[in-house]
Amino acid sequence: MKKGLVWLRRDLRLYDQAALHHALKECTQVWLAFVFDTEILSPLLLTELDEDGLKHDRRVDFIWQGLKQIDDELRQQGAGLIVQVGKPTDCILQIAKELGVNTVYTNHDYEPLAIARDGLVQASLQHLEIGFESFKDQVVFEKKEILTNGNTVFSIFTPYKNNWLKTLQEKDIAPYDCSPKNGQFAAIPKALDTPLPSLESMGFSHTGIETYLPPGSEAGQQFLENFLTRIDQYQIGRDFPAIKGVSYLSTHLRFGMLSIRGLVREAHRRMISGSMGATIWLSELIWRDFYFMILANHPRLAEGVSFKPDYDQIQWESGPPAKKLFKAWCDGKTGYPLVDAAMLQLNQSGYMHNRLRMVVASFLTKDLGIDWRWGEAYFAKHLNDFEFSSNNGGWQWASSSGCDAQPYFRIFNPITQSEKFDPEGKFIRRYLPQLNKLSKKSIHAPWEVGHLELEAAGILLGRDYPIPIVNHDDARKDTLVRYSVVKKTTVE
Repeated sequence: MKKGLVWLRRDLRLYDQAALHHALKECTQVWLAFVFDTEILSPLLLTELDEDGLKHDRRVDFIWQGLKQIDDELRQQGAGLIVQVGKPTDCILQIAKELGVNTVYTNHDYEPLAIARDGLVQASLQHLEIGFESFKDQVVFEKKEILTNGNTVFSIFTPYKNNWLKTLQEKDIAPYDCSPKNGQFAAIPKALDTPLPSLESMGFSHTGIETYLPPGSEAGQQFLENFLTRIDQYQIGRDFPAIKGVSYLSTHLRFGMLSIRGLVREAHRRMISGSMGATIWLSELIWRDFYFMILANHPRLAEGVSFKPDYDQIQWESGPPAKKLFKAWCDGKTGYPLVDAAMLQLNQSGYMHNRLRMVVASFLTKDLGIDWRWGEAYFAKHLNDFEFSSNNGGWQWASSSGCDAQPYFRIFNPITQSEKFDPEGKFIRRYLPQLNKLSKKSIHAPWEVGHLELEAAGILLGRDYPIPIVNHDDARKDTLVRYSVVKKTTVE
């Protein structure tokens, strides 16, 4: 009778899950466990606590609610989810010993710290003669599975995508059967059968995220089904933040409440049928694989360096003036409405539309001249769907320091971006109601509006809405000078 423990991390579902599938296939008795890692949680508790001394973090709440759903589902089968708070290197060892399992099953992680953690867990388990097996689950293709004709790692997306699509076979996205036999999900021994630790006991508060982003596989599936009614228009609507044009699946995918294989199956089937929307959405899913692959093959990126080393020579703005500009950017008080509305969307909900991520990243690095790492860290702190590889890849793309990044001389104009992608000003009005009375022509650049129109709208710049903290045309010239160090190095 082989016994197995499935260690959940960012794969919070009971269907189409690689580690769970292999455990059920190989073991007579299977338990599941999750560890709230204090090495991740403790730094979160050091800043910005509420009046009750609790941390408001939507992601921890989202995970907690997802775990409760899994626990409830397992309880209905006479089992349950073992949830502990501590260091996984201690907790998983202790749980495995207590259960007397033969093997711990889990799924690959690609971040250097997580790889090191898994190595420590595996070594500790080996001392107890307990096996450790890990599987590919959160991507379709990983590490060095997609290579150039010269067997080297890709650094340009389009040829990577073409090879990815050429390589894809039905088996790569086939779902894993996770149906247990009767009684295969084993009851938890009394010593381990403790209630789910409350958010408050861990130092966190309820955030209300479920009111607009319900956690769990069932909710994720409902979001997917809703998106599939709109997917054929995705290529048209995805750039306009005021309309329901994107999938809104990123957070469920980030925590594994949805299977990447399931999403790719849906997209690929529709692409073959000729859907342009599905084709473009599949490309976005491949970008995700691409950035995972980049991190797996270039772990130095987790140390805060540029993919292109030359770009680390850039002299970013620093000192108190830069910190003041950065705070204005963080608070949505730059004086550029689309940038400010985007930052307010992030601060209020933990979500930011993908087009706006590019706009605000370009503004921070190329209008304000501030190091992309500051923005990367801010997104890491606030995004519900924060995933290191994609966040790092996106910021390096915007700052031109990454693989297959936009050229350094490509600088988004925040006004023309606003006019093009929020032409009616609907998105801006949603987050900046003080600008509501401005016309759709004027709302993109209030400082260019005549005094009479501002007065009629009840707006006094500097009081009701900030005067721009930077002149875009001047900033563009400064950026070209700032990046000239890269141009010189390239020429030499």
